[in-house]
Amino acid sequence: MSPPTPRLRRALLVLTTALAALLCALAPLPAAADGPADTDPADTARAAGDGPADWTARPAGGGADRDARPYVYLEGTPGTALQDRLAVTNSGRAPLTVRLRGDGRAGAWIGFAADTVTVPARTRAEVPLALTVPPDAVPGDASGEVVADDGDEEIRVPVRVRIGGPTLAALTVEDVEISGGTIRYALVNRGNAMLEPRLAVRADGMFGTLLDRPERPLPLELAPGRRVERTEPWPDAPALDAVTVRLRVTAPGGARDEAEASATYLPVAPAVGGGLLVLGGLALLGSGAYRRRRTRRGDPEPPGAESADDRQPTTETRPLVKAGPLVKAGAES
Repeated sequence: MSPPTPRLRRALLVLTTALAALLCALAPLPAAADGPADTDPADTARAAGDGPADWTARPAGGGADRDARPYVYLEGTPGTALQDRLAVTNSGRAPLTVRLRGDGRAGAWIGFAADTVTVPARTRAEVPLALTVPPDAVPGDASGEVVADDGDEEIRVPVRVRIGGPTLAALTVEDVEISGGTIRYALVNRGNAMLEPRLAVRADGMFGTLLDRPERPLPLELAPGRRVERTEPWPDAPALDAVTVRLRVTAPGGARDEAEASATYLPVAPAVGGGLLVLGGLALLGSGAYRRRRTRRGDPEPPGAESADDRQPTTETRPLVKAGPLVKAGAES
């Protein structure tokens, strides 16, 4: 058996590098800082009545401010026109001019008695609005907003419309991913009814359950056709384990769905160091075993190897001169 050649040593080096790269790829990356769980712009907009100190916009009626309606709510069948009013209150000392428009699916169905309204100082004005449900509208819930804009700031008033006819509640949870201490997923309303989802989370590892969060309501309303990407924090995720995370979502009306994802947690530094140590130990054991075997079996030195005798200085040798017959000394007879 010949000793490890340069080619074999290079192959061992490549194998070591490949193993280290594989272990790094399996290890989870540090989770990046997460933003707000619900990225829908409508959820971050200023709520009705939370405008600047000198003016407000909200659905008309409801008595005192604390009893005002939180949104415009209308019911009707496809093809009908529904009526309501928007109250704009100017509590400042100068006249206020605001522009009105609709936004979102139901907002596109709204028309105003006047798109631009000027409200005198310390005065409240009520602007009539009409919402016409399209004849081909699908039964269920639709949503939108009324936007009041004074040029510097805007107030958004939510609009909810219940369209008569059979409704379907359908909800899916999709694109589940595990990244360090964060679980990412998406919720999609596949039906025609407004949904208020509830979520349950469970994670199982090699030795049992690691996470078990019971069903709880999520702080959002999911309009038909809407998709929302959310995150679920998991601060005590394991450092070394193979886990499967299962998400279950439900909503009133019988909507229900489940999805899962798997991940392997490996600490990067210990894994890479351990792999290199194992490879180094195997290389040393292999080299030692080869030397012991060669000593026992008396294998010849490989070509090109120098022995101790080869390294000693040499002297020139000359052929011996053949001696003639010896002549015995004495008197000649």
